[in-house]
Amino acid sequence: MSATRLFGVAALLAASQLHAIPEGPEPGTAQWLAREAANYAKVLEADLEQQLSPAFQLRWNIQSVANESAWLQRSLNDPSWLSPQTGNTQLTPLCTSWALPCTGDPFRYPGYDSFYEAEGEVSPFVVYDAQCARISGRVWAPIDSAAGAMLPTVVIENGSVQAPETLYWWAAQALVRAGYVVLTFDPRGQGRSDMQTPDGEQGGNFNSTVFWDGLVNLIDFFRSSPSAPYPHNASCADTYPTEVTPFNPFWDRMDPQRLGLAGHSLGAAGVTRVQAYGAPGAEPWPGLLDADNPVDVIVAWDKLGDISGEAGPVQPRVPAMGHTSEYGLAPVPHLSAPDPEAHKAAYRGWQDAEVPVFQLTIQGSAHYEWSLIPGFPATFWCPDPASGSCEGGWAQPMAEHYTVAWFDRWLKQPGEPGYADADARLLDDAQWQERYSFYYRSARDFPDRSGQRQLCEDIRAGCAAPQQGRADGLAESRGGGLGGGLLLFLLAAAFRPGRCSRSARS
Repeated sequence: MSATRLFGVAALLAASQLHAIPEGPEPGTAQWLAREAANYAKVLEADLEQQLSPAFQLRWNIQSVANESAWLQRSLNDPSWLSPQTGNTQLTPLCTSWALPCTGDPFRYPGYDSFYEAEGEVSPFVVYDAQCARISGRVWAPIDSAAGAMLPTVVIENGSVQAPETLYWWAAQALVRAGYVVLTFDPRGQGRSDMQTPDGEQGGNFNSTVFWDGLVNLIDFFRSSPSAPYPHNASCADTYPTEVTPFNPFWDRMDPQRLGLAGHSLGAAGVTRVQAYGAPGAEPWPGLLDADNPVDVIVAWDKLGDISGEAGPVQPRVPAMGHTSEYGLAPVPHLSAPDPEAHKAAYRGWQDAEVPVFQLTIQGSAHYEWSLIPGFPATFWCPDPASGSCEGGWAQPMAEHYTVAWFDRWLKQPGEPGYADADARLLDDAQWQERYSFYYRSARDFPDRSGQRQLCEDIRAGCAAPQQGRADGLAESRGGGLGGGLLLFLLAAAFRPGRCSRSARS
């Protein structure tokens, strides 16, 4: 490392000491426990606001009944949906009716939300997966788009168990507004898709492989066209009398060279694994319509998979953004200070592989910030639903901001909305700094469009401006109590003779 770089690191380390995580009261003190109590209380905000809002309760109940009626009507129109070989009943898969909590945000439905008349066109579909279970979903596109639009594309994958696609329509709508064609769906074993294959192979948590194998099937459908129809419909033809969709109805609006994936929970594990197909040493791309892995970028909501995960090693191949909650699936208060680096294992794996990465943890958050399910622990959704929609909130607006900005950074082309300011939105620390966790460090390491390396190991602590030059110029802000001894060592090393320059990744 050159003397200039070492001197720069020392200066940045010194600057980071004043505000680095961990911050605030000494752990175990009355002040620390009081701060933790206030922080934990945030996961109770959404349920409380919903219970106390007559407008929310009314809208939720109306939509829940409508969803139950629609499910019943589908079964009357096509009784095969309740055939014993499907495993489907009124209670299976869980959330099959999209009623009660499975309604999701009740303000985001056609017939109520003006999005569907003014902004987005949505086309429902049913297809077979590779094992002949029926998969229900939707394709979304900007309402003013037409053939030849060549828009970037994103597939969104649900989390597991009680997580139908309705919970993720916030992301589909945001991406459509930003100029994307989007696909949402219920994986096998969830929502309005079949509980099992005709020969009894399960989905959902009983068979988590559907979150990567099944995702590849849906990518094939998303990329199908009249000249290249979705292949599994043919191989499973006549399994049920249900009419299936032969190809993506919006195929001619899409740019096949630009594909992103977003996933939540087990869906985040799915997108982590699917992005890796075709990487050096990894399995080849298993899809049937592309010779190579078409995925260009991913966003993993709670959370980006560790490269040495339980399901086997994963090779980082494309730029990845991870979002992580503070309190997880079953929130309980912290009784001691957590490890500030605990959420950065996957981030380190991407860094070590020299692939762009961004990792953030939202203050006071639970696992359900990305799956808007009424009655579950989460921060504020909609402080004032009397306006006729869920607007504002704490964690979800932050998740939406960074999700869209990350996709824009890697998928948008010059002249398209969101291209020119994608970096600025990703680096807009001032707007979101108070919402970053003060327990867990959030970090980023990616090149901006000018080629400068945006490296920051503790975003809440404050990030130094990048040095002039290309992405091999070192610029970072590392929080976490590195003492003056290391600073003196770096300063001394900067003036040692015989040091060799080492270029960082671009």
